[in-house]
Amino acid sequence: MQTGTMLSLLQDPMGVPFYPAVFQALMVLTFALHILFVNLSVGTTALAVFGRLKGGERWTALSRGMGKSAAACVSTAILLGVAPLLFVQVIYDPFWYASNTLSAAWVIAFVFVMMAGYGSTYVFTMRSEADRLGLAAGVFSLAMFLTAGFTMHALNFQMLQPEKWLGWYTQAGAAVTSGLVLHDFSLPRFLHFIVPAFAATGVYLMLYARYFEVRPDLDKEHLSWVGRLGGGLAFWTTGVQTLAGLGWLLSLPPEFRFYAHPVFMLAAVLGASLLFFLYEARRSPGGPQRLAWPAAGGLLATVLAMAAAREALRGLYVGRSGFTAMSHRVNLDLASTALFFVTFALGLVVLAWLLSVAYQAGRTAGRWEAGPRMRRWGWASVGLLAAWLAVVAGLGVVVTLKNAGS
Repeated sequence: MQTGTMLSLLQDPMGVPFYPAVFQALMVLTFALHILFVNLSVGTTALAVFGRLKGGERWTALSRGMGKSAAACVSTAILLGVAPLLFVQVIYDPFWYASNTLSAAWVIAFVFVMMAGYGSTYVFTMRSEADRLGLAAGVFSLAMFLTAGFTMHALNFQMLQPEKWLGWYTQAGAAVTSGLVLHDFSLPRFLHFIVPAFAATGVYLMLYARYFEVRPDLDKEHLSWVGRLGGGLAFWTTGVQTLAGLGWLLSLPPEFRFYAHPVFMLAAVLGASLLFFLYEARRSPGGPQRLAWPAAGGLLATVLAMAAAREALRGLYVGRSGFTAMSHRVNLDLASTALFFVTFALGLVVLAWLLSVAYQAGRTAGRWEAGPRMRRWGWASVGLLAAWLAVVAGLGVVVTLKNAGS
């Protein structure tokens, strides 16, 4: 069977409820936010473990802070990972489900790997610095997060090669249904996702120092040291990422000529600009933390451009089989689409409130008291969630009764 024919048979005959280009744009946006927090999860965990191993007053204090940051980053990464995963399932359903079926055991194990790694971060933060169990828990967390990243990388890489699926599924004339094998892996591609973890963490350290400098109860000299450490880490690992990106670019199929793709060129220019900016930030008279917010903005812009370049590259891979994201049948369903976008907007409102509370509370020494505005925003968020639950539950009851009577 032709690969293109196989893919068309695997596509959902119901099509998609709205225009694929909208889902594709949202997938790029949400993936960029997700991978940013994935990088921070790996980087802060690694730095927390390193700080505990190195010891000393400064590194121990930094390790404690990074351990708490890691727990928050992991939960945020998981939350933000739901949306791009759903968009992939909608747009690239024959590719994603085929890859998941071929390595089903790894897909199921991924959930437990993340649970184990996330739980271990709390063991790490709760144990004392002298406790070996705490250190072991931190190392275990880092290993679990890297395993999870390795798994997702392999699953995504497998889905781009439908011409190999039949060979992976059959061996010696028999079907292989165990799902125990990850069939393909690209080291340059994997490094291209992992090395930025330390660049993002460097920028995070700059923000960390800038954020806490208003606290009168914190050591200003320590925060200055954290800012300088972050500036150096961000600059040098961004330079390493440039080399890793070059290795990844050389590993791509030459017929793609991806180096000449406009989206990739934009991402490359932004990456180079960020590298130059970080070099200048290290020489800032007040320390790199003085330029923490512009650095964070530059990092976000670069990650967004790279996420768009990743999607453009995926289009080239699947295009070899005659598939395009725009080839889906559009079965317009305005009601479900409206519910989706309302849910998305509501989630942003509630998330913004939670982030605002965390931001203000962390910059206050002692107990933080919410002002009238934050209280009103909080009650409004609770009300919006209650209204959303009532609407969704009501729709479920109406649809159930309607189907039962038909």
